[in-house]
Amino acid sequence: MNKASRLFWPALVTPKNAVVKQTEQLSRSQKLLTELGLVKSGSNGTYQIMPIAQRSVDKLFELVDSNMQRAGGQKISLPILTPTGLWKKTGRLEGDISEFYMVRDRSGKQFLMSPTHEEAVTAMLATTAPISYRQLPLRLYQIGPKFRDELKSRFGLMRAKEFLMKDLYTFDVSEETARHTYSVVSEAYDRLFKQLEVPFVKVSAATGMMGGSLSHEYHYVSPVGEDTLLQCSSCGFAGNAEVLDSTVAASTDCPSCRSAQLSQVRGVEVAHTFLLGEKYSKPLGATFLNTSAKPQSLVMGCYGIGITRVLASALEVLSTEQELRWPKLLAPYDVCLIGPKQGSKEQQPAEAIENELLQHIGQICGAQELLHDDRKELTIGKRLLDAKRLGHPLTIVVGARAVQQEAPKLELHVSGGEKMELELNDALKLVAEHSRQKKCLLQGNAVTVQDAEAPRISQSVGHQL
Repeated sequence: MNKASRLFWPALVTPKNAVVKQTEQLSRSQKLLTELGLVKSGSNGTYQIMPIAQRSVDKLFELVDSNMQRAGGQKISLPILTPTGLWKKTGRLEGDISEFYMVRDRSGKQFLMSPTHEEAVTAMLATTAPISYRQLPLRLYQIGPKFRDELKSRFGLMRAKEFLMKDLYTFDVSEETARHTYSVVSEAYDRLFKQLEVPFVKVSAATGMMGGSLSHEYHYVSPVGEDTLLQCSSCGFAGNAEVLDSTVAASTDCPSCRSAQLSQVRGVEVAHTFLLGEKYSKPLGATFLNTSAKPQSLVMGCYGIGITRVLASALEVLSTEQELRWPKLLAPYDVCLIGPKQGSKEQQPAEAIENELLQHIGQICGAQELLHDDRKELTIGKRLLDAKRLGHPLTIVVGARAVQQEAPKLELHVSGGEKMELELNDALKLVAEHSRQKKCLLQGNAVTVQDAEAPRISQSVGHQL
C-alpha cells in the first residue's frame, strides 16, 4: 500500500499574494505536472520524472509491451551511442544535422546520441550469421531514451531534448509481406490508442528524412499541437495539411464526402509508422537467404511511439486548468482514501471504518493501486483538494458522516464528476466496477456498463478519424 506521507512529491509552493513571472509559454499539462510536483525541470529541455508520474510511465510501458508482443514483437535493448559511420552509409548525415547530438571518444571516434535506431538495428542484422527466410518476419522493439537538440524545446514533456520512445523495427522477405506486417502493427497501434480512451486522429503523412513508401501519423487534437490537420465533421476524413494537395488544404470541401464540413485543427503527433523498403538494408548489407539460398535485401518498416509525449499530450487533452485528468489505464493510483483529521471527535470510530476500507479496497483493485492519504495533521478539505488536483479516478473520504448513527455515508468523489454519498458496500461496488472497466480495456474490449452507477465513472472511448 502507498502512503501519501512517504511519497517524494515536491509540489511547488507559491507564497500568498506572490506574483509569478512566466519566462516561457506553458502548456496546461506542463503547468499542472510541475506545480503538483510530478515533473521537475532539469536543464533546458530536460525533465526529471517524480515517483507519482513514474507510475504512469511504467503503466504505459506495460501497455505498449503488451500490444507489441501481441503483434509478434520481441523486446531488445540497443546502445544509445551509434557510430556516425553507419549514418554516412545511409546518407542521413548529408542533410540538416543540427538536431543531432554528437560526441567523440578518447580515440576520436564519433558517435550519435541516437535520435532513432534504424542504422543500428540494421547493422546488427547485417553482422548476424545468415538469416533464413524461415526466420522472417522479424519484429524487434525497444523502449528507451532518445535525444534531439530541439531548436525550441517547449511544453514540457511534449517537446523535450531527451525523451522516452518505443521504436519497433520489422524485417520481411518482400514488399507484400512487409505490407502485411504494416497492417498488423497498425492494428496494434489502433488498439493501443483506443485503450487509452483519448480521441485520436490517424492521417497519411510524409516520409521525410526517414524515407520509405508509406507513412501514417497518430495525433491528439490540441491547440498546442504543431501540425495542421484537416478534419471533416461529416464523414470523419482527416489529413495532414503538409501532404494534402494545396487546393484541398485551402478548401472547406471534404475530398472524401464533398461536404463543406472540412476545418483546420492543430494536432500533437504521438506516433508514426513507416514502410521503409530497402532504404537501410541495402546500403548496410542486411540480407537473408531466400528459398534459393541466395542473399536478398531485407524489406523494413519502423514504428515509433513517443512514450513521454503520449502521457503529456493525453493530460493536455483531458485535464482542466486546475485538475489533472488521466486516461483510466495510466492513472498513478485507482483510489485515494482519506481518513479523519487527527484530534477530531470522530477520529476513533472513523479510523475503524478507514482500516476496513483499506483492506477491502486493496483486495478489489490491488494494494499498489490504492493511495492512503495518511497526512492526518492536514484537514480533510486540504487533502481532498490535493486529491482532486492530482486527478485520482476515485477518492473516498471517511469523515463525520461515516460515523453518524442514522444512515452513515462515505463521500466518494469521481475525477471530473460528481460527489456522491454512499454506504460502504455501494462505494466498494464502484471501486469494483472501475477495476472491471480497466480489465476490459486491458483485454482490448469495449467497456460495458453493468450497473446503474457505472455511467458516472465511464469515459467515452477514443476514436479514429
